Amino acid sequence: MKLYYAPGACSLTAHIVLQETGLEYEVVLVNLETRIAEGGSLLETVNPKGYVPVLELENKQTLTEVTAIVQYLAELVPDHQLVPTTGGLVRARLQEWLGFISTELHKPFGFLYNPSVSEDSKKIISERIMQRLSFIEEQLANQDYLLGSQYSVADAYLFNILFWAGGFGFDLTKLESLTAFRDRMAARPAVHAVLKQEGLAA
Repeated sequence: MKLYYAPGACSLTAHIVLQETGLEYEVVLVNLETRIAEGGSLLETVNPKGYVPVLELENKQTLTEVTAIVQYLAELVPDHQLVPTTGGLVRARLQEWLGFISTELHKPFGFLYNPSVSEDSKKIISERIMQRLSFIEEQLANQDYLLGSQYSVADAYLFNILFWAGGFGFDLTKLESLTAFRDRMAARPAVHAVLKQEGLAA
């Protein structure tokens, strides 16, 4: 398999999950400014939507959208328990978290990265993001991960968001459970390996 990624983009989530699976894979670096991937191909040739992540399978089919990619990868290694068993409330909880992170955190951060968005609008968006993070803080008060004691692909996605929050200078010092979660995630061997590979950590 090949993962098309850009350092620190939402492809970081897929990269972490890939590393957690223990499966063999290659990574292809994409320059998001030029839209050129390593080897000279245009990003749109593998994803007409024009963004990462893109997972290229061995049969040359491609899969896009981070929430779809991470669930697909997790299902390839069921013994790793990166997603709950299909069906039932716990699996629905995973979908609930993936949807929440995607729409209430990932999407708003996209506006913060957009230079055409006014500073006043960015302030309002930032306040909304902090409200959402405060909600997660409450959920993590008495548990290590979003689904309780079991690590899942949703945690990799949340870590990606917190990485962005750090880059934008969000003050998370009062969100003690969330910062403890971030540190717990950063200490995972797979996460550390990916951050190092993407040039985001020493």
